[in-house]
Amino acid sequence: MSNANRYTGLVDRYRDRLPVSATTRAISLNEGNTPLIKLENIPRMIGKDVEIYVKYEGLNPTGSFKDRGMTMAVTKAVEEGSKAIICASTGNTSASAAAYAARAGIKAFVLIPEGKIAMGKMAQAMMYGAITMQIRGNFDDGMRLVKEVADQAPVTIVNSINPYRLQGQKTIAYEIVDALGRAPDYHCLPVGNAGNITAHWMGYTEAVADTAQFEQVIYDAATDAFTGPKPEGRPVMVGYQASGAAPFLRGAPVEQPETVATAIRIGNPQSWNHAKAVVKESSGWFDELTDTEILEAQRLLSMYEGIFCEPASAASVGGAIRDIKAGKIAEGSVIVCTVTGNGLKDPDTAIKQCEDAVMLSIDATMQDVRSSILSNM
Repeated sequence: MSNANRYTGLVDRYRDRLPVSATTRAISLNEGNTPLIKLENIPRMIGKDVEIYVKYEGLNPTGSFKDRGMTMAVTKAVEEGSKAIICASTGNTSASAAAYAARAGIKAFVLIPEGKIAMGKMAQAMMYGAITMQIRGNFDDGMRLVKEVADQAPVTIVNSINPYRLQGQKTIAYEIVDALGRAPDYHCLPVGNAGNITAHWMGYTEAVADTAQFEQVIYDAATDAFTGPKPEGRPVMVGYQASGAAPFLRGAPVEQPETVATAIRIGNPQSWNHAKAVVKESSGWFDELTDTEILEAQRLLSMYEGIFCEPASAASVGGAIRDIKAGKIAEGSVIVCTVTGNGLKDPDTAIKQCEDAVMLSIDATMQDVRSSILSNM
């Protein structure tokens, strides 16, 4: 049977736009190709004439957008002869790194904040066989240690400071432009370590550039700007942080970040300058949401659109709704929100929100089932 039409992941799909050769072995779990879902009920509820789409990254192999970058980071690590990878993580990166290391047949070492990681993510890293180190500190402490140990041990860092991570993650913009036939007017996403907003911008710039030959976009630290084409038609980029972990809003790192949205509980983003350059170049902005607002958006998305995401992911939708209502995002706009991770990553937080959910205990009789249905119609 022919496998000619079988999807085999991002490296193979975009090999001509990624820093790989025709013979590079792709370490893939068939990541990417996630659905772009048009919201139907929420726009009506807020009473505004807008199109809102959700790019549901929770349907990647390990349940988050991290797989886009990890396929590239691990592919290049293996190509360069590495036998082990390492990362600091609030959960999703550790899960993804562990899975792709398992796929590649190499070791994964992950540093996570003790007691500050959702159990779904912890379970993934352990089941994939990572060497898991819980540190008595936060993500920023873990990131510092990872950078220090990489100078003294034969391991490859696969956090977003690894440039190949951003190369993989930029493919989300390719998929969105392919699906819409254009870039959206606004793109909203959660911001933690800030690599993803950078990758989105690189991808949009490359995807909408009207050039005869593909030109790669990179961030130039010397000029604090992006090199490459400057095409029209790119979206305004908007990044939302949790109020307890909002260094971009505070103008400085947050030493002890705290939020229910564990995936963005980061006080000192590693892609700080990159993200600021994105917002400046796109005429966008950063904003913050309280934990209450984040959880309200998570539940709204689940109950009215059937899309279950983890709390951090909901920041993009919650922020977009608020800015649409305020007129900051204009009516008539096409908006895409990246929903970064699956709700099953953090079931404990979800269950706590369902205390008023209807849960009936009835006898196993037709009469009781019928009565329960009719009384709850």
